[in-house]
Amino acid sequence: MPLYRPKSTIEQWRILQAVVDFGGYAQAGEALSKSQSSLNHAVSKLQHTLGVQLLEVKGRKAYLTKEGEVMLRRSRLLTQNVEELEQLAENMTAGWEPEITIACETIHPKEKLYSALEEFYPQARGTRVRIADEVLTGTKERILEHTADLVVVGGTIPKGYSGEKLETVTFVAYCGANHPLAQFDTVDIEELTHELQIVISDSSKHPEESQGWLKAEQRWTVSNFYQAIAILKRGTGFCWIPKHLTHQEVQDGNIVPVKLTSLGEKTVMTHLVTPTPNQLGPGATLLKNLILKQYK
Repeated sequence: MPLYRPKSTIEQWRILQAVVDFGGYAQAGEALSKSQSSLNHAVSKLQHTLGVQLLEVKGRKAYLTKEGEVMLRRSRLLTQNVEELEQLAENMTAGWEPEITIACETIHPKEKLYSALEEFYPQARGTRVRIADEVLTGTKERILEHTADLVVVGGTIPKGYSGEKLETVTFVAYCGANHPLAQFDTVDIEELTHELQIVISDSSKHPEESQGWLKAEQRWTVSNFYQAIAILKRGTGFCWIPKHLTHQEVQDGNIVPVKLTSLGEKTVMTHLVTPTPNQLGPGATLLKNLILKQYK
């Protein structure tokens, strides 16, 4: 099958866009530092080659035809893709990463991370960002195996690495509003050993089952806290859940804190770790600084 040979050029479409955006050939010529006649020739040749009238001149101003409006919209995508492609090549030459991976402990509140990403986007130079949720030792594995540029880890940081403090996450033991535990004024924490505990699966390939409060004889394991909350709402089991994930469900009366006599709350500090700081690219460095700025 023969290769398709385009009849038009990127430059012709760029000239058409300029004529429309600046309101005429004279104004576009001034903006592009080209003669009015050369622009007129380029657009005329484009229309002739395509067999479609794109512009019509009324007085001293050029107007788009209906067909021209459709073609112009599509042409903007074309020129944007070319600009992004060339920018990507330039970024690669300059060492700017085509993709940045952030591994984030699922307990970490993400609002500030999203704010940093929003600020990063206009400066991203087309770099893709991949955010991977990890649980418990999954983030530590990311650090040790160097499979992420930036890692938000909860609890202890693996030996030999350092991190910047981000946020304190508070855990509370919750149960459904119609669970028997919800009826007691006080509950001794040892009584929970006889209840069904809902736990979140460790995302590591080699999970550490000793992490967290896991003294209950019966346990159900789920993938995330949203699954756990759905089970609690049905009156089954209890689960230690970060408070920032439960506000709406508690407010709606679907789940309630278990009124423990001791260890009513547990706290975990999250940190931002750079597994390979000497190899961190300019894009990831910028994103790291924008994230840390959110916590100053």
